[in-house]
Amino acid sequence: MSLHAQLSPQAQARLAAQQRMSTITSLIIALLLMVLVGLILWIIAMNLPSKNIPQLVSYNGTPESEENLKQKKVQTKIERKPAAPSASMSKVIAANTSSPTAIPIPEIDVPDPSTDFGDGNDFGDGWGDGDGSGAGGGFGNIPTAMKKRCSKADRLQRLTSNGGTEKCEDAVVASLRWLKEKQNKDGSWTNRSVPMTGLALLAYLGHCETAGSEEFGDTVLAAITFLVDKSMKNNGKLADDFKAKSWCYEHAIAVYALAEAYTLCVKSFGENINQLEDAVMASGQFLINSQHSNGGWAYSYVEEGGHTDTSIVGWQLQALKACKYTGLDFANLRNCVKKGLDYMETKQAPSGAFGYSSPSIREDGTTLAAVGALCFQIWESSANRQARKAVKFMHENMKLDWNTKHSDLYGHYYAAQVMINNGGKEWEKYNELFRDQVLNNQNKDGSYKSVQAGHGLNGGGGFSEHYRSCLATLMLESYYRFLPGTGQKN
Repeated sequence: MSLHAQLSPQAQARLAAQQRMSTITSLIIALLLMVLVGLILWIIAMNLPSKNIPQLVSYNGTPESEENLKQKKVQTKIERKPAAPSASMSKVIAANTSSPTAIPIPEIDVPDPSTDFGDGNDFGDGWGDGDGSGAGGGFGNIPTAMKKRCSKADRLQRLTSNGGTEKCEDAVVASLRWLKEKQNKDGSWTNRSVPMTGLALLAYLGHCETAGSEEFGDTVLAAITFLVDKSMKNNGKLADDFKAKSWCYEHAIAVYALAEAYTLCVKSFGENINQLEDAVMASGQFLINSQHSNGGWAYSYVEEGGHTDTSIVGWQLQALKACKYTGLDFANLRNCVKKGLDYMETKQAPSGAFGYSSPSIREDGTTLAAVGALCFQIWESSANRQARKAVKFMHENMKLDWNTKHSDLYGHYYAAQVMINNGGKEWEKYNELFRDQVLNNQNKDGSYKSVQAGHGLNGGGGFSEHYRSCLATLMLESYYRFLPGTGQKN
């Protein structure tokens, strides 16, 4: 016979309650442990290093609001300070620095200027003998956040993603080395020193070479110092000969180069280059103050009468965009740009091409279509109506062949910028058109072969060695200075 203990109903109820409480407690503890483990894993993940490829900012439209930009009292004239520094004196670079055109017109009276290029009444033989001024450097004025794109690895990544090859990078470096060997002792290039120095300097800046760069730092600093000295000696005016009517081109190219140097060297890398800011302010303000009453700019910078055209205006608007990116306070900049764009709009033909001094188109019209398109892209956007019309015209009509009449590197300097900024099928087609033409015509020493065409709107037979080499270099640098206008990241 066995005996069994019987629990009372009250005891059984208490035991069941204890079991339920134990189960609930276990569940709560398990949930808390899961939350704790998840929190620990999240903290670990947040602290893991990640690869961050910076986004490239193009000149699409206006950047940050003017209210947020650094303010500085405007100087339209400056007193000549003690002599502008020599290259050796100027190299006061911050300790934390890392190593990272205009075509001139002969001095003649042209009462009724021709509406095409290079016929002897316009650009003349300045292209061929070293008297021609250069072209600018695209949209190379990067904000501080973009410093990292100056690495070779990032350039190569941008090259390949935008349709370039490592040969493009090798060609640019070879050209910069050739330019270094050709630089004059005073920091200038050729006998047309101001515009050609501006052109070469823009080519260096386009490769993110600054005064602190290991291989090209002395070259860059000497070029900047030369242009700063010219500006300081002439109350902001920049040219070799102020009696030459074409000095409006020279001034704009040099302003473009100095402003871009300020943005890259000073604003982005913290390099201290004596009097550079003063020169940028004085020269940029002079350009603004010299606008023609019709909204364009004229030869000799006359503000009434004289002759204005889209080629001149194109350089002024590029230079002003570079000034805008410095963050310095230029008086009347916004209104000046609006008047300039209004002027350009009146010169666009229904086809999308731009005329020289009217909407009337001569030759094939693609060169000035590229000039006009770039102006509207950099100040409005690549989606701007005038820019899109011009791009469509260029897409259907533009040609490049180094050994034929279709060899206008001046026009293609603009076109390379316009098309990559536009992106899409237009860029893909243009990339196939220009890339190998440029690569296959570089000499072993880094310079570029003479184009075998005659003078004229589409002919570049008179381009000087320095001029065509810089233009070709700037075209190849477009790969890593822009993104397609669609806004895609790479």
